[in-house]
Amino acid sequence: MRVMITGAGGMLGRHMTAECAKHDLCPVDIGDFDLADPAAVERAVASFRPEATIHCAAMTDVDGAEADPDAAFRANALGSANLARACARHCSRLIAISTDYVFSGDLDRPYHEWDETGPRTVYGRSKLAGEEAVRALCPDHLICRIAWLYGAGGPSFLHAMRKLGATDGPPVRVVADQVGNPTSAIAVARRVADLLPVPVGGVMHLSCSGEASWFDFAREIFALWKLPREAVSCASAEFPRRAPRPANSRLEKRTLRLLGLPPMPDWRDALAEFHGTGG
Repeated sequence: MRVMITGAGGMLGRHMTAECAKHDLCPVDIGDFDLADPAAVERAVASFRPEATIHCAAMTDVDGAEADPDAAFRANALGSANLARACARHCSRLIAISTDYVFSGDLDRPYHEWDETGPRTVYGRSKLAGEEAVRALCPDHLICRIAWLYGAGGPSFLHAMRKLGATDGPPVRVVADQVGNPTSAIAVARRVADLLPVPVGGVMHLSCSGEASWFDFAREIFALWKLPREAVSCASAEFPRRAPRPANSRLEKRTLRLLGLPPMPDWRDALAEFHGTGG
């Protein structure tokens, strides 16, 4: 299959390129063309004529998006719209990566794919605008929401914890009142690669199974990597950020279950596999 991967130089894009290596790939990144330029996007898609396009490119700096909303919407909304339009014109299936930030984070249970969205950050609103553009402009689409992602090379929470945990100092304070699904980029890329020939559309949640707080996640990282420093729990209020973080980032994988597809791996198993890769 001819497959274009946007954002191929990013953390998820690198894993996606590796997992899709058996296909005829066109990995593109920020230096190849500007997704916000519709003519450039059209030329790229028309030239390669992909049967499927995996859209990993995004502005993912949550606090940076609050400071520069135009940059966030340019990348996440306008870029997605341009790509969706070009994919529709050239009959390319579009698999777009989205985020738990499209939800408010207030629900007292995991969010499933049909729950009402309600983003509270610029980043979340820009990603939701991208989702809406994909739905409206490319009939053959699949939107895959993920959360709490880590992968080889980072940047990610895991890499920050490994760095802090390996240095001397007082216990590392990690918030315990935000809960989500720590998710391996390996697991996401593997599942997207498996879905390439599967004729499913709409929205699908692809975060890992099981749930944890950031504190739980940090403790597991410290234990697996045998880091000498201690992690202790604290409240989100002790770490004010420009963009509010969702208290609840848990995603239910209802679409996978209803379609009878294999579940995503448990987050602890995926983390252990990542540790085993030397990542």
